[in-house]
Amino acid sequence: MKKLEITLRKTETLKAKPDWNNLGFGRHFTDHMFVMSWNSKEGWHDAEIKPYGPFTLDPAAMVLHYSQEIFEGLKAYHGADGSVLLFRPLDNLNRLNRSAVRMCMPEIPAEEVLEALKQMVALDRAWVPQASGASLYIRPAMIATEAAVGLHPANEYLFFIICCPVGAYYAEGFKPTKIYVEDQYVRATAGGVGEAKTGGNYAASLKAFAEAKAKGCTQVLWLDAAEHKYVEEVGTSNIFFVINGELVTPPLGGTILPGITRDTVLKVAADWGIKANERRISMDEIIAAAADGSLTEAFGSGTAAVIAPVGEFLYQERSIIIGGGKTGPIAQRLFDGIQQMQRGILPDTHGWLVRAI
Repeated sequence: MKKLEITLRKTETLKAKPDWNNLGFGRHFTDHMFVMSWNSKEGWHDAEIKPYGPFTLDPAAMVLHYSQEIFEGLKAYHGADGSVLLFRPLDNLNRLNRSAVRMCMPEIPAEEVLEALKQMVALDRAWVPQASGASLYIRPAMIATEAAVGLHPANEYLFFIICCPVGAYYAEGFKPTKIYVEDQYVRATAGGVGEAKTGGNYAASLKAFAEAKAKGCTQVLWLDAAEHKYVEEVGTSNIFFVINGELVTPPLGGTILPGITRDTVLKVAADWGIKANERRISMDEIIAAAADGSLTEAFGSGTAAVIAPVGEFLYQERSIIIGGGKTGPIAQRLFDGIQQMQRGILPDTHGWLVRAI
């Protein structure tokens, strides 16, 4: 494979910066983006860091008709030493390639794309917020652009990376959430695309999410498709339970996303001497463990929130309170510790940090 040649074209007009105290999530976008194209004859080509702006797509672009689309999410942080740091970026780009294989899309040259990403983050350094808990969210994505109506893997693709500054996920503080346990709809089935980060998985979850919101819940906990019995994952994160002092999380088996933060939690827990078990866990076990007090904590893990404590599950109109509805010590320690690792405050013993600047 020939080396990717990256062109840099700076914007002539910088955007006004947003209100750093009211960033929200995914509402403001930086001055530049990275794009490159692929076709079956040339492979990846026309790689460019360019001014942020709209794309032109043919109405017959296959992404619009057959949903060949994948994406990722990672972050850049202001480091304690004044640098700008990326957390496990190559893991995200490698996971994107696994999604690409599943969706019959071309793999990207991950190492070279990482170099382009570092250049772009350095160029838009002024967009990396400095407030505690804030960060620069990075969204790599790939779409099928071939103009054709007829089901087959596309012969043309566009890969791009856009960035947006985001505020602290918990604007009102690090507080437990209420989660609705979905036992009617399903997110993914064995042999499907549950482990791929593809847009269709998220579109299919919207109805359940809307119904959960109407019941006063912030997210959906998905169960397995076969028996509607075993826990899989939350809508935007993996799920963990603390039972008798042990971390328990559903195993990777093709139906849930192999989260980078999930893997971080497991490795950090091992470093700290906290026993973890990747195994199937049923709602019956959760109900029993909550009743006898052996289930003391539950929390989600993901890029956006890092750690999201769960204080209550709503299951078949039944409220299941976890740990008195309060944030547990393991969730709190992981939340604080991982954030400190991401900013270089704690030692990077795993080689997870990549310096962009």
